Amino acid sequence: MWIATVGNIDWPSRKGVSVERQKADYRRLLDTARALNLNAVYVQVRPNSDAFYNSPYEPWSQWITGKQGRDPGYDVLDFFVREAHARNLEFHAWFNPYRISRDPDRRKLHPKSPARRHPDWVRTYGGGLWYDPGLPQVRELVTNAVMDVVRKYDIDAVHFDDYFYPYPVAGKEFPDTATFKAHGRGLRRADWRRRNVDLLVESLSGKIHAAKPWVRFGISPFGVWRNKSDDPAGSATRALASYDDVYADTRKWIRRGWVDYVTPQLYWPIGFAVADYRVLVKWWADQVAGTRVQLTIGQAAYQVGEKGPWRNPAELSRHLSLNAGHPAVRGDVYFSAKNLVGNRLGFASRLRSEHYARPAIPPVVAGRGGRAPALPGAVRVREQGSSVRVQWRGSARAAVYAVYRVPGRGARCGPVDPRRLLVTVRGATAVTDPTARVGQTYTYYVTALDRLHYESGPALGATISVGGG
Repeated sequence: MWIATVGNIDWPSRKGVSVERQKADYRRLLDTARALNLNAVYVQVRPNSDAFYNSPYEPWSQWITGKQGRDPGYDVLDFFVREAHARNLEFHAWFNPYRISRDPDRRKLHPKSPARRHPDWVRTYGGGLWYDPGLPQVRELVTNAVMDVVRKYDIDAVHFDDYFYPYPVAGKEFPDTATFKAHGRGLRRADWRRRNVDLLVESLSGKIHAAKPWVRFGISPFGVWRNKSDDPAGSATRALASYDDVYADTRKWIRRGWVDYVTPQLYWPIGFAVADYRVLVKWWADQVAGTRVQLTIGQAAYQVGEKGPWRNPAELSRHLSLNAGHPAVRGDVYFSAKNLVGNRLGFASRLRSEHYARPAIPPVVAGRGGRAPALPGAVRVREQGSSVRVQWRGSARAAVYAVYRVPGRGARCGPVDPRRLLVTVRGATAVTDPTARVGQTYTYYVTALDRLHYESGPALGATISVGGG
């Protein structure tokens, strides 16, 4: 799920709350994700050219304390990552590359803000402040900010959302004429803008993977790349298009392998005439076919209960059922966390019961040098009160362990069934199974996984009869 911090959408719950309340709010969101059997969170750590950590480039974010530049007294990002990993939730650090502020008054920015120190990098548009993506200095700033986090923190991925050039305002052109004259190099302005974004995406992809090959780079674009009326390769839709309107050529990024995953924001219901969910899922599945890029779908949890098809709490469940017909779809991401916590009309409970009844291991990330660790060893089981304690010997290079449980006395050696996955853990070599029932016999198996989800075979199984020795 996405955890949005800008405007206190999801975290913290409001401005000015204590550090203890901030931490409790965040843990509650993660506990909801875990309870729903989700396995990743996308947390906004640079919403407005600011930072949720002590950055050498940008000031502390105002969304933590209510005032930009004010030190919250703890390393927020370190806390974020550690709490996510303690629940074996992947942590995708979410950056907004170009947005500075939704307020056009530059005087409200902290003196440390690059936008204050370099006013020539800044453009006013749509009631807010933006960096000009056509300036090499801006691309360098974004790259430095991202790579600072990649190097310092144990994140699993870098994530961008759909904001590249700002969404168009009717009758107003983004004010980059001077930049275009200086750097356009004979291109049409639209092509030049797309090239500027391409340069950032391609360069960052290379730098991230060179620094830490296991850290992925993913982007969540607006759900329509181009309309078929403008391009035969586009989708049968009649909507704003990321290629033409925010200059994000996601299709190229997929084909060039610059991203590890793409999460288009398909925030429309099935059957919507302008942008039909059914049409768009198939279109995106076709784009990743034959590539190593994984496709996950951005789902509009915030729409549940609104007018039209969204009044039906089963709409999102219908989306996931439809996805099952497209094997290229490897998962779903929900905007946003507070909506899953709120569970309006019981939609989140429905997703849990109909689609997420069991935990799941994320799909293997191909092409980044991953390989399965050695098998864990010495699996042992014992009763612990009314539960079963499962322990094992750790494996070199293992980032995560998966524990499987089968009823009865299973074979000591044999393959594991994904449907029997009980739990996954990071940084531990023991778990407690509180769901074991007295009078039942179970066999437990343990496998090891690396950071890219390559999984070993299972260690020899261990069997226990609960309440029977």
